Amino acid sequence: MGILEVKGVNKRFGGLQALGDVNLSVQENSVHAIIGPNGAGKSTLLNCLVGKLIPDSGSVMFDGQSVLGRKPHEINQMGISRVFQTPEIFADLSVLENVLIPCFARRDGAFRMHAYETVANERELRDMALHMLEDVNMHDKRRMLAGSLSRGDKRRLEMAMCLVQSPRLLLLDEPTAGMARADTNNTIDLLKEIHAKHDITMCIIEHDMNVVFSLAQRITVLAQGTPLVEDVPDRIKGHPKVREAYLGEAQV
Repeated sequence: MGILEVKGVNKRFGGLQALGDVNLSVQENSVHAIIGPNGAGKSTLLNCLVGKLIPDSGSVMFDGQSVLGRKPHEINQMGISRVFQTPEIFADLSVLENVLIPCFARRDGAFRMHAYETVANERELRDMALHMLEDVNMHDKRRMLAGSLSRGDKRRLEMAMCLVQSPRLLLLDEPTAGMARADTNNTIDLLKEIHAKHDITMCIIEHDMNVVFSLAQRITVLAQGTPLVEDVPDRIKGHPKVREAYLGEAQV
């Protein structure tokens, strides 16, 4: 059993079958990539994993608990964080203030500490946020306005905002989208460091095959909403079914 288990998930939008009988098992502390051509159902599957969409049938379980129908803050409290294609930050706040915000969550109409109920005072909380900024090499930019950062640094900031919540599963939706190659390479290195240091399970949706093969320990290939192949990266490269899905014809 994996920490994330998807079983028999189906999802239709009118006459379109977006997902068809999807099964997926992500092992704890692994890096698992989901790839596929445009329209393969990757984003639909990701939205099912975070409870944003409810499948027509099937189940999505995280550590033995269903994520279906849960609100975003409940998903977060379960230990799941999501990184979006476009970094979601508070542009008018400082870098440090951005990292402090996720330490609090709205519960029963009131703000309370999220991951750190035992923290004695705000100073300790601030120290934790600064520590996370050090982890993503952003400590020296802590006083800068978040909106003034480069795309790559905004991604680093978003990573710190996730890490300060102590997630067990990090879902990444094309984390290098829109980046120059240098920023892409830096993000690959950052994700490797985060995985090694924090033992976080990662599930990545990504079009850039350099990113996928640099990070993933296992890859699931979707085609027309259905899992086509799941295997280790070396066996995915050049797989005839994968080439057919991407290139539109079987390769011999």
